[in-house]
Amino acid sequence: MNDIMIDVRDLVKKFYIGSPNELEILKNISLAVKKGEFVSIVGASGSGKSTLMNVIGALDRPTSGEYVLDGAPIQNMTDNELSDIRNKKIGFVFQTFNLIPRNSALKNVELPMLYAGMDRKERRERAEDLLELVGMADRMHHLPNELSGGQKQRVAISRALSNEPAIILADEPTGALDSETGRMVMDLFHKVHEAKGTTIILITHNYELAEETQRIVTIKDGKILDEKMNLSYRTAERERGES
Repeated sequence: MNDIMIDVRDLVKKFYIGSPNELEILKNISLAVKKGEFVSIVGASGSGKSTLMNVIGALDRPTSGEYVLDGAPIQNMTDNELSDIRNKKIGFVFQTFNLIPRNSALKNVELPMLYAGMDRKERRERAEDLLELVGMADRMHHLPNELSGGQKQRVAISRALSNEPAIILADEPTGALDSETGRMVMDLFHKVHEAKGTTIILITHNYELAEETQRIVTIKDGKILDEKMNLSYRTAERERGES
């Protein structure tokens, strides 16, 4: 059985192709992520990590190279097929939350399930359960502008989980939060990873956060500079379980 969820080989991403100011952002990236792995991609601003996340998340297509997601070649898919992949297989968490301002927390979490064709009663019950999971049961009918940054991010995590995705992609999820609230958000990712075995990829410039994941991939100037297993991850996992 193949336990590789994400398999990227010789990935290149260029912008302004053929023009004098052509930019090569990703340079022959090769990366494999196993099912159920919690991996961080760490690098400074401009290193290419967000561009890599956009390709992994089927938000953008590579210029060349191969990308196989859970056994399916992504580069040959139609836009509709990619949209379906994004809706059903990948949950996104962004630094800026990306909540719909006119929708309550509950409606924001329901939205991906609505697009997936889930009936009203089922999606309402599931959204309520997910908001309870992240400690937002008492705020589910509030609008985003009535929530704090940490509360918005908890709603965003609930939304990311709504269609039970195989992968969560989190792009600087604590970047707009204070350290205490960021700690709470990271604890939620650990809770989801340990309870559901979801594959999580954390994009961050913060090496301290990266140290909380099972494997750390360092990217610089569009290339993978280093990969290392985090041998202290299991110890931290046990400590969280005991606390």
